[in-house]
Amino acid sequence: MADEFRIEHDTMGEVKVPKDALYAAQTQRAVQNFPISGKTLSDHHIAALGQVKRAAAIANLELGVIDEATSKAIQQAAEEVIENKHDQEFPIDIFQTGSGTSSNMNTNEVIATLASHIKGQTVHPNDHVNASQSSNDVFPTSIHIASVQAVNEVLLPGLKKLEASLEKKAEEFKDVVKSGRTHLMDATPIMLGQEFSGYAMQIRNGIARIEGALPRLCELPLGGTAVGTGINTPTGFSQRVIELIAENTGLPFTEAPNHFEAQAAQDSLVEMSGAIRTVAVSLVKICNDLRWMGSGPRTGIGELALPDLQPGSSIMPGKVNPVVPEATVMVAAQVIGNDSTIAFAGAQGNFDLLVMLPVMAANLLESINIVGNAAATLAEKTVDGLKANVERCKELAESSPSIVTPLNRIIGYEAASKIAKHAVKEGITIRESTIDLGFVERGEISEQDLDAALDVASMTHPKQK
Repeated sequence: MADEFRIEHDTMGEVKVPKDALYAAQTQRAVQNFPISGKTLSDHHIAALGQVKRAAAIANLELGVIDEATSKAIQQAAEEVIENKHDQEFPIDIFQTGSGTSSNMNTNEVIATLASHIKGQTVHPNDHVNASQSSNDVFPTSIHIASVQAVNEVLLPGLKKLEASLEKKAEEFKDVVKSGRTHLMDATPIMLGQEFSGYAMQIRNGIARIEGALPRLCELPLGGTAVGTGINTPTGFSQRVIELIAENTGLPFTEAPNHFEAQAAQDSLVEMSGAIRTVAVSLVKICNDLRWMGSGPRTGIGELALPDLQPGSSIMPGKVNPVVPEATVMVAAQVIGNDSTIAFAGAQGNFDLLVMLPVMAANLLESINIVGNAAATLAEKTVDGLKANVERCKELAESSPSIVTPLNRIIGYEAASKIAKHAVKEGITIRESTIDLGFVERGEISEQDLDAALDVASMTHPKQK
């Protein structure tokens, strides 16, 4: 077994490290100290750490902190990390030291090893790769970079795809009249397209909330080093590093206007999580409506036909379930739980550093990615293939006792209520009930006015009196 390891040293002594690992002693200590969940940093987060190290190497060269050969070797190594070529070299659990120091040192060690091979001389993880930096500003900066990139690459594209799909169905279903429902009870008619326009608006509002939170998330804490004062950082370092990160990512990153706030708190992460939680709530409403309207095919509402994607039962032949809406609701449940974790963690900024950063990063990045992916999947595999059962929708609209409502202004609320109750009791339509109770015979309403009042389609766009 001895030949499977090599001996590395740090300030605490010797450590056995897997012989081919790019990381070194501090990473191995963290692996041993935190055998907790088996969950490690996401690919977005690893790449973001690489972005910081690449930009820092350039700025440190320009400011005379490290030499050109060392800088170029670090840059080349960092590019490989940015491209996610070495993700397997980041084995530390997300439940680790609250500042993310272990993962920052993991990054420093991996890049130092790669850079040493490139340069042909030793590149030190602390003195060179981590020069002018601290875990306390690097790690939160990496969370911001990773989150902004994931929002732009995964979350917003997925939500915009879903919004477009819902808008298309709103137009397609604009003339499909159906029963409205309030309190899960029959209500006055509504167009199916009107309901879908509401769904599209929910997603559009969600997109606006996320875009509104992005400017604060684009503010990077880099340059504050240990406690926000910028100790051990050369003049101009933070501005130049952030400029380089913005240039390399194409994203509008800026320096945090107050480094003490930027390290002692992470309210921008809490804000973004809250916006995503709101989207999750919207998704639950939309998906549950689709499930209800697609229920059946014989004993449910049956107003919509959802695409058949896979067999729904191991025992009931022919059964098909609304699998994508169900999966989306489970995503929403996860996101709401993630948000609770992020909110609690965000409150743990004691004095000059918030020390629950890794779990905030893991939960926020998970929420960003699963909501974006779920939204795109819902659009492609469910919404785009929805079919309206037009006749069933109209049948239920005309069967609803609530279509008696327009008679209020002709014969009064109490008389209309009597008609509705009689219709339900006798199992007849509102028109039949009105005639059966003698309102037409007594001349209280003509058949012509009755038919006009009970036109279910006109009830969805009532004329203003």
